[in-house]
Amino acid sequence: MHNLVANIVGGEIEIVGDVEIAFEDAFGTGPGVLVIAGTGSVAYGKNAAGETARAGGWGHEISDEGSGYWIGVEAVRAALHAHDRAESQELLTALSNALGARNFEDFIIQLNASPAPDFASLFPAVLGAARDSGDATAKQVLEHAGHELAKLAESVIHRLSGNDKVSVVTYGGVMTNGEEVRDSFVKHLESLCPQAGFTQKLVDPARGALERARTR
Repeated sequence: MHNLVANIVGGEIEIVGDVEIAFEDAFGTGPGVLVIAGTGSVAYGKNAAGETARAGGWGHEISDEGSGYWIGVEAVRAALHAHDRAESQELLTALSNALGARNFEDFIIQLNASPAPDFASLFPAVLGAARDSGDATAKQVLEHAGHELAKLAESVIHRLSGNDKVSVVTYGGVMTNGEEVRDSFVKHLESLCPQAGFTQKLVDPARGALERARTR
């Protein structure tokens, strides 16, 4: 990537991850913790000494708790458990419709296909089931997602700041569009880390990249 860009533009080139430039826009060169929840999830922070730490974000197969992908998988699992117990089918129906399944059997076939379906694409269906139908299972999945994201933030805060006050900002489609997840995150963050202060802020990674380029 460095060589490719060097053939197009002049000047010094720095290749960094999207987490770093998002953090740049959220906090500049100052301390703080950024929790990202989109298709994947990660928590990244920096303290006053300039030390950094991250938690999560190791890929959807083994990590990315609280992400859109994770929510999709957890929602499918919870909906199938509800089906086995002959409980509410609202969430199951919403997920099946989102995949365009013809019937329950086709839904199961699609879930176990190779390659696997894009489970992150099911996030809007989970939101819809929670909001429109008041489905308790969907609400529980979203609540759980917020708790998992709060635990990611706790890991970074513990390593970097201890009991010192720290500002926490969130970014990503799950946090932006899923107020249920965000509210759960804030609630559990207050419980896990009373010294942390949540700040709702519009984060733009592209703006962070420009600022990084301007000041470095």
